[in-house]
Amino acid sequence: MNTPNLPAIIPPKRAWNHGRIVGQKRPLLPKHVWAIRVRLELAGKIRDLALFNLAIDAKLRGCDLIRLKVADVLAAGSIKERTSILQSKTKTPVRFEISEGTRNSLRSWIGHPMMFGQEFLWPSRFHNRPHLSTRQYARMVKGWVYSIGIEPSAYGTHSMRRTKVAQLYKKTGNLRAVQLLLGHTKMDSTVRYLGVDLEDALTISESVEI
Repeated sequence: MNTPNLPAIIPPKRAWNHGRIVGQKRPLLPKHVWAIRVRLELAGKIRDLALFNLAIDAKLRGCDLIRLKVADVLAAGSIKERTSILQSKTKTPVRFEISEGTRNSLRSWIGHPMMFGQEFLWPSRFHNRPHLSTRQYARMVKGWVYSIGIEPSAYGTHSMRRTKVAQLYKKTGNLRAVQLLLGHTKMDSTVRYLGVDLEDALTISESVEI
């Protein structure tokens, strides 16, 4: 009996994102920020604490954050309360605040013996690199998130960029302020970045009485 030539059954390939949460990364909640800070302080991780705090305040893309220089935050021996940098992606300047807690952690880090004579704020431990790479920074963010028991795949470096502005928008509904802080040239970019939808608009509208 002849066996008909049947098409070969090829098992489906596992998708590259199987088991991963993809899409826009979530901002950290205030309780997450507090928990990570406490863990870094207790562990005595001076660099990580300074980097984490500044990432929240600066609201910069990872590629800009890792390239910050000591001179960007330090002037005449004091940590600046505000500073500005030129964004590498858009070539436009963006200004950000450095809160008191962040200034304290930066002061401790810059005063560390390892930072003597360093130009970059986050020098690499590899001799062929002047500063941390974006991949190293991403791994650090994953480690911070994992340390407090939340799902690492839901968060990334953009979570750090979005955390403070998400709270600002939630409390004020001021999209223009968020746009300026993120250094966006178009409001549409800010709306998409925050994931603003009709429900958000209605919630803000309901809080206003005329």
